[in-house]
Amino acid sequence: MQFVPVTTFQTYFKTCSKMNQPSKRQVLLLTLATLTLLSCNSESTSAPSATPPNIVFILADDFGWRDVSYNGSGYYETPNIDRIAQEGFTFTNGYATCQVCSPSRASIMTGKFPARHGITDWIGARADTAWRGAGRFNKLLPPEYERTLDAADTTIAEAFSAAGYQTFFAGKWHLGDEGSWPEDHGFDINKGGWEKGSPIGGYFSPWTNPNLDNKKEGENLSLRLADETVAFMNTHHPDSTNKPFFAFLSFYAVHSPIQTTEAKWAKYRAKAEQQGIAPKGYKMGHFLPIRQVQDNPIYGGLVETMDDAVGRVLRELDEQGLADNTIVVFTSDNGGVAAGDAFSTSNLPLRGGKGYQYEGGIREPFLVKVPWMDKGTKIATPATGTDFYPTLLELAGLPLLPNQHKDGRSLVPALKEGDLPERPLIWHYPHYGNQGGQPSSIIRLGNWKLIHYYEHDRQELYDLSTDLKEQHDLAAERPEITERLHLQLFDCLEGVGARFPRKDPMYNAQKEKSHLEGIENELLPRLEEKRLHILSPDFDAGDWWGSQVIDD
Repeated sequence: MQFVPVTTFQTYFKTCSKMNQPSKRQVLLLTLATLTLLSCNSESTSAPSATPPNIVFILADDFGWRDVSYNGSGYYETPNIDRIAQEGFTFTNGYATCQVCSPSRASIMTGKFPARHGITDWIGARADTAWRGAGRFNKLLPPEYERTLDAADTTIAEAFSAAGYQTFFAGKWHLGDEGSWPEDHGFDINKGGWEKGSPIGGYFSPWTNPNLDNKKEGENLSLRLADETVAFMNTHHPDSTNKPFFAFLSFYAVHSPIQTTEAKWAKYRAKAEQQGIAPKGYKMGHFLPIRQVQDNPIYGGLVETMDDAVGRVLRELDEQGLADNTIVVFTSDNGGVAAGDAFSTSNLPLRGGKGYQYEGGIREPFLVKVPWMDKGTKIATPATGTDFYPTLLELAGLPLLPNQHKDGRSLVPALKEGDLPERPLIWHYPHYGNQGGQPSSIIRLGNWKLIHYYEHDRQELYDLSTDLKEQHDLAAERPEITERLHLQLFDCLEGVGARFPRKDPMYNAQKEKSHLEGIENELLPRLEEKRLHILSPDFDAGDWWGSQVIDD
């Protein structure tokens, strides 16, 4: 296996150094000024139509790589998401930029890795000495982090707005309190985006959301967000406005609390029984039990409803005659929840899940449908959430903004040729989180993936081409690669001013040991009991979280 020289890394990651930032106004003026030059681009990959392409960006929450049918799930049913894969490009090595939500979402908006934009944990998580309040008795105190999206950044919405696009946001935001909501970062319309990261009040109306009113008792939240998106496309149709649109549909699903209707629970309970219910569903991880099977019928129903909502949007594009000139993106902000929260799913054969440093925590469904380009194509080039910003700009025929999306690169050459030169991908999560992961940083270069753990200052090295399950640590066998990647990783982190955890002077090893023994001896058996209870024919959720059939 050939290793990319350090000089290649240094050339690529010259952007890891701190640079003077142009003002947002300068960036937007540059965008507008350069639009007049676009017709000179003989290599244009933009839509053949005279009308600029519309964009529908669909972001799921906590949705795992294995949670889709096209990636091999035999339990969940996702025909509409599968349709995007069949009609577009699937990046088989597609990633979120973090194993939890807010950092990944900020990266999509800014084109920057979390270590650079500073939102390194989900907004609201405890940090520094406040972490002791979590009662986990860990060795380290996680660092403070930014708790709002920086207004100095030019978001992807602002870039498209400056180019004359109508911009719309629906669903989960979780990038700052009021004053840093979607409408403060380039979206003309905001339906349901605010500071909360979960659906307050649940998935069935009435919910609590200052930016999404309750219309029908029992209405499903995912379907409502799809309906809001459809309504926007109706009232802002390019034929009537003479403007293209950029619509960002950001589901709260499939974040906890997991909820579904009785009918969908019954469907997936029967499916689990037909496939054979395993006697055990969990095994103990480093900090928490980790789910090993996909057989949660409540989660199955939640997934299907989100897919139904995706289908509503796709059908509307067809019916309005917009599909042939609309780019559709589908991805997720982190891996499926195998531990912590609702312990909802399994990401196997990938290791771990949301909050984890392994592939199950960061590898995602990563789909880009470009109607005038190839259909059903799989691309092995590693790609990440920061790449959407420059990719969509180029597909729309707009100039790139390299001083903004510093950690993203356009994937258009990969869409055309199927590959791109190797470059390093960086993850920085110096926190513990709620799912059992460990404070760590990661670099992937080619097929090599190195994980640095802060608790014991140690490394793990995996060759993902032969060990996607991350079972064979090669750090001791390949010390030269381990050392080289370690140096490259920290050159970049230190270059952007990354923050690191510190030792807790109050750490008590015995208290941590007792805590972990309680997890294994008490929580693990409760989870196994609850799993079998939900799969029992006698399970009764009462009013099924307020769900009911809604007449359209």
